[in-house]
Amino acid sequence: MNLVYVLAPDGTPLMPCSCVIARLLLKEGKAKVKRRTPFTIRLLAQPVTTYTQPLTLGLDTGSSVIGSAVANEQGQVLYLSEVSVRNDIAATMKARARYRRDRRNRKTRYRKARWLNRRNSIKTGRFSPTMRSKIDAHLREIRFVQSLLPMERMVLETGTFDPHALKNPEVLKHKWLYQQGINYGFANTKAYVLTRDEYTCQSCKGKSKDRRLEVHHIVFRSELGSDEESNLITLCKTCHDAFHRGEITLKRDGKKTGNLKHATQMNSIRVQVLKQVQAEETFGFITKNIANWQVCQRNIVLMP
Repeated sequence: MNLVYVLAPDGTPLMPCSCVIARLLLKEGKAKVKRRTPFTIRLLAQPVTTYTQPLTLGLDTGSSVIGSAVANEQGQVLYLSEVSVRNDIAATMKARARYRRDRRNRKTRYRKARWLNRRNSIKTGRFSPTMRSKIDAHLREIRFVQSLLPMERMVLETGTFDPHALKNPEVLKHKWLYQQGINYGFANTKAYVLTRDEYTCQSCKGKSKDRRLEVHHIVFRSELGSDEESNLITLCKTCHDAFHRGEITLKRDGKKTGNLKHATQMNSIRVQVLKQVQAEETFGFITKNIANWQVCQRNIVLMP
């Protein structure tokens, strides 16, 4: 059944009504249209009673998509939405910086460059623009639903991820790998790669007699190549320069960056949203078990 959301004269959300009731209120001049999507009306006179039912808002947090629904105690869904979260903030900010840099070069080349004059960039405890946008998207959806319906309870379905275990599942079997990973005992990944390759060029095997060694990305970083050791190889400077000139080729398979940014972002989104709203927390496996239990109960009732 289609519902129309109702607001009191002071903007307080009331229980929704049917389309027939909303049409009569508008026709008699007792209400006016507040919003067309979703269709919402505002009463012009304070109602005699403002009875509301205990409603629960369920929000499925996400790094790409946010799902929200409002239901009453009988399980009737009064609101349902799916919000797409922006993932283009970094790209648009880079484009903006590129346009501004081009304009400065054309219009104000006489002006000296200024650094550390961005307050938002140097303050402590800041989030990146992408994270700020995603956290605000969750809070904005919550505020929007609260402006339509009188909620008494809020439940957030969150998720916690272990990027290290997603990257290397062996840590779940051997906990010591958390502290003693591949780079354990080395200053950095570059030092590990040089030691792994025995400080020898993997292209000419030392035939060039060039002692200057460099660590090369098999899949270029400009092509989303990973910084992990599986995408790095030791080359002498002679072979390295020859490769970039296109004179030699490497018969090695590299690796692109893994898509773990959403898992990392979800860990921060969970903490920040729970800090700013009063809500109960649940997890996906709990929701799944509850849904399966409800389906089983429904099947039992339908059985002859």
